[in-house]
Amino acid sequence: MARYIRHAWAFSALLLAALLANAARVQVVQSALYDGNPANRRAEIARYGQPRGDILVGGEPVTGSVDTGEQLRYERTYKDGPLYAPVTGFASQSYGTTFLEHAGDGVLSGTDPMLAPLPLWNDVTHGLGPTGNVVTTLNRRAQEAAYRGLARRKGAVAAIEPTTGRILALVSSPSYDPGVLSGNGEAVASAWARLNHDPEKPMLNRAVRQTYPPGSTFKVVTAAAALDAGVVTDLDARTDSPDPYRLPGTTTRLTNEADGCRDASLRSAFEWSCNTVFAKLGVDVGVQGMTVAARAFGFDDDGLRIPFSVAPSTFDTHVDKAQLALSSIGQYNTRATPLQMAMVAAAVAYRGQLLSPYLVERMTRRDGETIAAGGAHPVRQVMNASTAERLKELMADVVREGTGTRAAIPGALVGGKTGTAQHGVGNSGVPYAWFVSWAQADTSLEPQVAVAVVVEDASAHRGEISGGGNAAPIARDVMRAVLGK
Repeated sequence: MARYIRHAWAFSALLLAALLANAARVQVVQSALYDGNPANRRAEIARYGQPRGDILVGGEPVTGSVDTGEQLRYERTYKDGPLYAPVTGFASQSYGTTFLEHAGDGVLSGTDPMLAPLPLWNDVTHGLGPTGNVVTTLNRRAQEAAYRGLARRKGAVAAIEPTTGRILALVSSPSYDPGVLSGNGEAVASAWARLNHDPEKPMLNRAVRQTYPPGSTFKVVTAAAALDAGVVTDLDARTDSPDPYRLPGTTTRLTNEADGCRDASLRSAFEWSCNTVFAKLGVDVGVQGMTVAARAFGFDDDGLRIPFSVAPSTFDTHVDKAQLALSSIGQYNTRATPLQMAMVAAAVAYRGQLLSPYLVERMTRRDGETIAAGGAHPVRQVMNASTAERLKELMADVVREGTGTRAAIPGALVGGKTGTAQHGVGNSGVPYAWFVSWAQADTSLEPQVAVAVVVEDASAHRGEISGGGNAAPIARDVMRAVLGK
């Protein structure tokens, strides 16, 4: 072979080796740098190149995908979008994902390795596997009853199955259609701006991301603390409770909306929601005892996920006796989400046991094969079983003959607690109407549903009547939907 041919061959081989080395450097060493470059749209194009998996309620999808024929081919669609928005959240080509669309994104988008028949090959090719579905715990009829009951008033509803922790309803009002955020055009940007500047905050998930003063519904926690601590041993014994009650260390006098609260028994005070009795009980139990009880129910827990995060409900531990008295009737700095108060009712209904609430039953392939269950759902004993049994009796009295009679359901045992929470400077805001409850059909051995309802713009002319008048009928309809009544 001629010398110049050998030189040309060697030089060509060197160039080829250099080319392969550079290709390896780009594809292996610097792959992460190029993958993360905003100018690289390959991953985004691939992500929207196939229909997204669905979120299912009662076995039926409440989501879908539409082929736009554009570069980002498939956009998310929603069936009854405002009804399920607090659960699904949105999946937007412009603004990302929220709630279940975010928590289940790996399965819904096809990027979860569990979906891939050959996961190692997918890692090499950076290809997407087939998409999967997220199956929720929601009860469709209960969800619809809660949404219909709020009737666009500001507020929220949370319902739980006490024996399992399954979330049966999660509604926030006013709501919005997440489908208006699915694409990436000017209309989507305009909808985003409109929703974020709306003073009614339709994108706020009030059921799990908004905390409220729970008002008199917190008296369930205070009663549990008093019974567990032995401060009260007899439901019908008279208490040493003046009316009005002077807050310790102050000249402020706490009064009641109801009559007959002076020295009232726990049964009577709970039935007619006597502020003075429960404020004094909280002081008698003490900060430590009240803190232990509140935290057992889930207050001050910043790690609750369902699977998306829940705003922590709070009970202030740095208080004097006057502040403790107000905290014990759900005022001062006591704050709770509707989901938290549903957990309180669920624990009472289920022998003092509280199961961690969850929203995802399982994740599946497109053909329905389960690839992941909802996970472990720990249970904790919140109060003595005997305390829970006596609280069930007290809550049943409220519905049978107290302030919650509008929650009664024929053929079922129903327990409840009304509440009206003052707020604003000098309590000038329109009070929030609360109702927490549970229900058990006469033919059932276990409670089937626990509900919390809060209505922000309720007309509350009298302390406890508002919760019974505005919120109790909504809770009743949700419970009836679950019981099949």
